[in-house]
Amino acid sequence: MVKDGCAHVKPAAATDLSVFLLVTWSLWWQTGHEDHVGPDPPRSESNCLLRVQEVSVALKQGQVTPTELCQRCLSLIKKTKFLNAYITVSEEVALKQAEEAEKRYKKGHSLGDLDGIPIAVKDNFSTSGIETTCASNMLKGYVPPYNATVVQKLLDQGALLMGKTNLDEFAMGSGSTDGIFGPVKNPWSYSKQYREKRKQNSHSENEDSNWLITGGSSGGSAAAVSAFTCFAALGSDTGGSTRNPAAHCGVVGLKPSYGLVSRHGLIPLVNSMDVPGILTRCVDDAATVLGILAGHDPKDSTTIQDPVKPFTLPSLTDVSKLCIGIPKEYLTPELSSEVHSLWSKAANLFESEGAKVIEVSLPHTSYSIVCYHVLCTSEVASNMARFDGLEYGHRCDSSVSTEAMYAATRREGFNDVVRGRILSGNFFLLKENYENYFVKAQKVRRLIANDFVNVFNSGVDVLLTPTTLSEAVPYTEFIKEDNRTRSAQDDIFTQAVNMAGLPAVSVPMALSTQGLPIGLQFIGRAFCDQQLLTVAKWFEKQVQFPVIQLQELMDDCSSVFENEKLASVSLK
Repeated sequence: MVKDGCAHVKPAAATDLSVFLLVTWSLWWQTGHEDHVGPDPPRSESNCLLRVQEVSVALKQGQVTPTELCQRCLSLIKKTKFLNAYITVSEEVALKQAEEAEKRYKKGHSLGDLDGIPIAVKDNFSTSGIETTCASNMLKGYVPPYNATVVQKLLDQGALLMGKTNLDEFAMGSGSTDGIFGPVKNPWSYSKQYREKRKQNSHSENEDSNWLITGGSSGGSAAAVSAFTCFAALGSDTGGSTRNPAAHCGVVGLKPSYGLVSRHGLIPLVNSMDVPGILTRCVDDAATVLGILAGHDPKDSTTIQDPVKPFTLPSLTDVSKLCIGIPKEYLTPELSSEVHSLWSKAANLFESEGAKVIEVSLPHTSYSIVCYHVLCTSEVASNMARFDGLEYGHRCDSSVSTEAMYAATRREGFNDVVRGRILSGNFFLLKENYENYFVKAQKVRRLIANDFVNVFNSGVDVLLTPTTLSEAVPYTEFIKEDNRTRSAQDDIFTQAVNMAGLPAVSVPMALSTQGLPIGLQFIGRAFCDQQLLTVAKWFEKQVQFPVIQLQELMDDCSSVFENEKLASVSLK
């Protein structure tokens, strides 16, 4: 039986904090009262406004209803429409689900911690009766007849599906800029923290034209969580597509161990590396969602056979028995000085609290991005072959011949990025190239995986690395490089984890001098996801990452729970 992440723990005691006091005070602090003289506003243990479990308690005590939550999130989705985080907003579905959740709560029959909680899903997960496009003309108008396993598990817990989030076409990209529905804008572009720093630095450019990218390819999900339109969102992670946007948007991004969570219903990019990812505002919430999603799925033969029980993370107080590894190969010339500095500060933080921090070597790291490119494009070429215009998806009007229809359909349906990866992959898979490229890349992949095995066998518990090379960059800067170049740069710290099948989580640490979030990555042993999250939770509590200050949105955000009834909520 899979042990819950190599750590035997007892459920953490719930905090004795009033939900009403927590929300209204911390939101009051954000909306123009930074000159207040007195103690800081109270924070939840995880430093996000409210954890999922805290909201669940409020729902169970009848202090707020699922319909009120749903309506407020829908209001925020409409107000933040300019972010382009959502492709489809399932308003009617969500309100109906909220109504059903409300009936259950009145009867005292809650389905679990996610009952009545708004969530969002990346638009490459199949959703029954709701359009699933992968942000591509090839699947525009496609409505699946079934739910992805992870989506079904969330719905079985009573979660409210707010909508489908934006992405790079078929999840190929690192900016969420290359889908047919347009790029996603980073909520931090409109934060008080960022705008004040820009004014201090005498930037006079038009603010609306200098917005920041979210990272990708799960940028829509990251933006949706960051802008408070939902409490959790699903992303997909093939080479860092959940962790990268999480770092840029100041949220938590978890890539579980390969095989821990079912891929059934996730439209495949690279079967041997794809993993459903989780984006939340705090580590506890990521653990809550993972506990629901993890486990065997008979529809996915790559999932673990043993059952996995939901778990609650402990509040780690002593890190003296931990050994933290710092891979020396991750100190690259391209790494920004600010990220490097924060990485060093994080290592020093663990060391000052008694943890053993050592430099380790992952000697084949320099080959990983090239190896990833060969394997990724090869599997992409194979997976994209199914989109031929014959059975589903886009079909061109050509009737000259089957071959002409097939070619025209793929030319019209795929963008240049997807077609480029298909061409590369088919080149590597040619009979005369197969041994020299694909087979060699598989051998290098094994060496990369063994590097991690050797490090963890040496006594290291968790690796600490950067997630991205720098903070989020403006869109106008990002598009100066092509998709292939950008992906190679942005995936440098993340893709090796996918090739090794390990769990990893990006946790926001601090704001840069520009007032933008910078995240760091923790990498754990295979199937030791709970141990990894326990360490990440401790780190999150130490750094106390600030809440995004979206002043123009705060009126709506604060009224999510701004109800005098909440004054009586006690989380005991």
